[in-house]
Amino acid sequence: MADQHDGTRCVHAGLPDPVPGEPFLPGPVFAAPYHLDPWQGPAATPNGYGRPDNPTRRLLEAAIGDLEGGDCRVFASGQAAITGLLLAVLRPGDTVLLPADGYFPVRAFASDTLERLGVRVAFVPTVGPYPSLEGVRLVLVETPANPGLDVVDVPALAARARAAGALLAVDNTTATPLGQRPLDLGADLVVASGTKALTGHSDLLLGYLASRSAELLDTVTAWRTTTGAIPSPFDAWLAHRSLATLDLRLARQTANAEALARLLADRPDVTGVRWPGLPDDPAYPVASAQLRRVPGVLSFDLGDADRVARFLDAARLVAAATSFGGLHTSADRRAQWGDDTAPGFVRLSCGVEDTVDLVADVTTALDAAGPGGAATAG
Repeated sequence: MADQHDGTRCVHAGLPDPVPGEPFLPGPVFAAPYHLDPWQGPAATPNGYGRPDNPTRRLLEAAIGDLEGGDCRVFASGQAAITGLLLAVLRPGDTVLLPADGYFPVRAFASDTLERLGVRVAFVPTVGPYPSLEGVRLVLVETPANPGLDVVDVPALAARARAAGALLAVDNTTATPLGQRPLDLGADLVVASGTKALTGHSDLLLGYLASRSAELLDTVTAWRTTTGAIPSPFDAWLAHRSLATLDLRLARQTANAEALARLLADRPDVTGVRWPGLPDDPAYPVASAQLRRVPGVLSFDLGDADRVARFLDAARLVAAATSFGGLHTSADRRAQWGDDTAPGFVRLSCGVEDTVDLVADVTTALDAAGPGGAATAG
């Protein structure tokens, strides 16, 4: 499918060969044990027990693997995929570099768990500067970063990691595989939450890891089998069903994000607007060269928590919710979760509403919110 375009690839990714009388996407297989051959046991079939083996899950893995350009393993959540990677690959005495401005629970896990296990943890801003990578086992970056939306030059960092003998993993949650393919850019691994834009319907939790290294995949698969960090067959089926509209959803979300970013950048009562698609955004030079499309997520500052609350109360189309990438536009004041952002910092995730309606609603809500305190960039 490499010669086909994104929409076609999304619609057909991971589908089984057509068989007359069978559905396009077979329903979820709910099974813990399967019937075994009395003589050959599990060697006779790919399905023996539901934790390591499920055909519905394998179809989803084939679909995501096709989009990412590698082999895929899915997990119960994005956090399960990331922590699984870290625990499977790192050993006491290893050094890992993590994004200082990335997903806050990953940083908390590193400080609370990895360091207690004897792993040396260092935090680096997404845009660097990066220290020498000599002696580093793993570099994990999140690009575009969540929630600040900085972008790192993946090919340049991959070359440095390769020269130093380090592994490079890229969290591709915000961009999705239609926005960038880190394996093509030189990364060893891709890790992501499928809860967000990849599936986009706000109705399931999912994570995944992809790689072209059989050795790394075997290590992670063995860890997943042992710990049982698997999604349910129904969640796997829902995720595969949702992939077919990924290209369509992202197109509208990106268009909405561009319109809102331009609106917000022109308002004197909003500061710190970040969207990598704006030509004056600090991430634009790298993003414009590296991203195949800019995600539908942007951030800005309304000055204080009360003004954010007034804005959300006044909005009809912007829901107060965490996560991002869904069909419905939502906004999240990240400081309320303990994230180290300013009190008025907002991450806004554009849904698929009509652009003109969304722009009108945000404009009305900001006007109704009135003035806030001293706004600071997030």
